[in-house]
Amino acid sequence: MLILIMIEDMLADLGCAAVTSAATVNQAIALIESQNFDVAMLDMNLNGEMTYLVADALATHGVPFAFSTGYSSDDIRDGYRDRPVLKKPFMDKELAEVFTHLLHRAALL
Repeated sequence: MLILIMIEDMLADLGCAAVTSAATVNQAIALIESQNFDVAMLDMNLNGEMTYLVADALATHGVPFAFSTGYSSDDIRDGYRDRPVLKKPFMDKELAEVFTHLLHRAALL
């Protein structure tokens, strides 16, 4: 929870107007189905469950996203290895770089 608050603060400092978070895969999918997102950051593991169903939903909705993980980049499933990865722990600068990349990608869509 503290890490989430820290990330939300980092995003607010970067100028993000709204930040939405989910604690479970089902909650994340419900949010994707009911809201519009410019970009997303997806932890590879939510409450002990791998988040590839969330990645699938984001991709289906055309939402550019990055993974955030303490796992190795080799653990990312085929089809998503081209996504940016923020390795935990990450710094504000790394978060800013990834979100700048994602927002640029979103502008091209």
